[in-house]
Amino acid sequence: MTLFHSELEPSPADHLIEAIAHIRQLLQLHTTPDTVRLSAHVEARHPTPDTQLPHSLTTLCHTFHLSSFERDLLLLCAGMELEANFAPLCAAAQGHPQRPYPTFNLALAILPDSDWSAIAPNAPLRHWQLIDIGVGNALTDSPLRIDEQILHYLIGNYHLNEHLVGMAIPPLQQTSLVPSHLHLVKQMVQSCEIAAPESALLPLLQLCGADLASQQAIAQATCAQLNWVPHAIAVELLPTDLSSLTLVKRLWEREHRLNSAALLLEWEERSQDDKQQGAIAQWIDSIDIPVILLSRTRCRQKHRPILTFEVASPTSDEQRLLWETALSAIRETFAKLSAGLPTGIAPTLNGQIEGLVSHFNFTPTAVRTASLKLKSQLVSSQPIAAQLWNICRVQARPRLDELAQRMESSAEWQDLVLPEQERQVLRDVAIQLKQRTQVYEQWGFGGKSKRGLGISALFAGASGTGKTLAAEVLAAEIQLDLYRIDLSAVVSKYIGETEKNLGRVFDAAEVGGVILLFDEADALFGKRSEVKDSHDRYANMEVSYLLQRMEAYRGLAILTTNLKNAIDQAFLRRIRFIVQFPFPDATQRAEIWRRVFPAQTPTEGIDVAKLAKLSVAGGNIRNIALNAAFLAAAAGHSVKMEHILQATRSEYIKLEKPLTDAEVKGWI
Repeated sequence: MTLFHSELEPSPADHLIEAIAHIRQLLQLHTTPDTVRLSAHVEARHPTPDTQLPHSLTTLCHTFHLSSFERDLLLLCAGMELEANFAPLCAAAQGHPQRPYPTFNLALAILPDSDWSAIAPNAPLRHWQLIDIGVGNALTDSPLRIDEQILHYLIGNYHLNEHLVGMAIPPLQQTSLVPSHLHLVKQMVQSCEIAAPESALLPLLQLCGADLASQQAIAQATCAQLNWVPHAIAVELLPTDLSSLTLVKRLWEREHRLNSAALLLEWEERSQDDKQQGAIAQWIDSIDIPVILLSRTRCRQKHRPILTFEVASPTSDEQRLLWETALSAIRETFAKLSAGLPTGIAPTLNGQIEGLVSHFNFTPTAVRTASLKLKSQLVSSQPIAAQLWNICRVQARPRLDELAQRMESSAEWQDLVLPEQERQVLRDVAIQLKQRTQVYEQWGFGGKSKRGLGISALFAGASGTGKTLAAEVLAAEIQLDLYRIDLSAVVSKYIGETEKNLGRVFDAAEVGGVILLFDEADALFGKRSEVKDSHDRYANMEVSYLLQRMEAYRGLAILTTNLKNAIDQAFLRRIRFIVQFPFPDATQRAEIWRRVFPAQTPTEGIDVAKLAKLSVAGGNIRNIALNAAFLAAAAGHSVKMEHILQATRSEYIKLEKPLTDAEVKGWI
């Protein structure tokens, strides 16, 4: 019988059928009269020569060290699946019409070199799940069936085992790597080549970093050079009970032996208890297959050697090259579409790359994503440079939006009323944000050490003096997102948790170079206490960790405080800019009143000189103006002094402060 037919050459299935023919002959021998059986006994019981076996079967036998008896037993089960006459032959050979299937008793009776140990649990056929034993009254009379994947393998059709399909994630399409990531691939390949002769169990390879896509690309490139077939798995998809883990482990080990499989294991912090985590760790520690761990932080194993490689973001030069490649493609796309676009929006991207590299720490995947998004918007009338910048800002947000509050702002310098000295310090902050790439990289200030390159600022002053507004002005000036950090969600009473929370904030912020605003930071950044117990020591460690992250952060981190004197001087020395926001004097208050009402707000008889006598800060002035506008709108009038007076009384009640006659004299 021929399962498949080819006019050119026999298929692997045809070779398998030819090998099964010998097993069919042995079955037929048991169904013939005794005189015929005796004459054919010697020839039929002779084992099939290896030279007549299909290559897939020869490879399988060599890989799993199968004896000739185990090989023929496997062929007996394969014949049951591929030839229609095997069922009645099995029943006839066993003399039992209710057993139209292979059994171990049948194999012992008809196959040469029979061996009882072949059915033992630790023997290759059962250990590697090459056959399945069905339900029966006795082990030797139970139905035997070849594993479906093994049958397809012998025929020449490869597919992943059905038990593994649900947990394996198709790896991302392999892309070109930047030089620094290619260097990691070279290191990983060399490590495996050196370790291979010394130990049968390769060391674990671990890639640590924030970008899973880059880790997968590096892992895939490593597998390609080592001739491994990568399969990505999330740890969460692994079973947690011991028996299921053992089965999955054995099947993956079988995949490696049959098809050079390797695991790309995506490891994240698990929610299971310590016992379940320990079972997974032991599984990773003992599985005899190449494993590459993809994780954000380092994972520790107990026994198996682990080689860890840090996956950093592409260097500035690499990011420039990525952007140049992406923008070149955008220009080509624009050239094809330019006939249908409005005039005046040609892709003026000259000089754009430096700004992108300076403020956005993008991976290759992120650069490609941003460029694809821009291509889809080329028909917009907005200048392309502005489109690209906004796309990058939005793309950098998702992770940080989960950890902090994004503050939208359109504030301008003219909205900020401060003495000239303080305004100049703020301008210096903006200048350093804009020029940091040139100074740090092109002029070499960042070449020797990355410590101390972060731009940090402390805004000190009473509530309402403009600290938050100044942060909004800087964000609008640089066109970066501003995020306010809620310290109540960051500071934890549990040891080590505050550092983890701060680490997540800074890691997410690094992608987009956003401005971080730690508002009302006195609780976290107060004077470092004298170490009297373990809690004092860990509190000081939290401050030290924050200092370290601020010094390394590529963006701007702003701390605001109402009590500058409450902050440790050692901490202040490590802050690059300190801006004191004074309580506004009468002249400054008058200027705030002049600017507080929008141009479209109708006003009548507003006397800023009289309003400046109110001894309140700018934040309170804005509250009064806003409340007065609502009162005027409800009355159907323009905003007048009487509305401002009513709003002022309410604001003073909120402040628990008496409103004196001198402050409101002559208002009405």
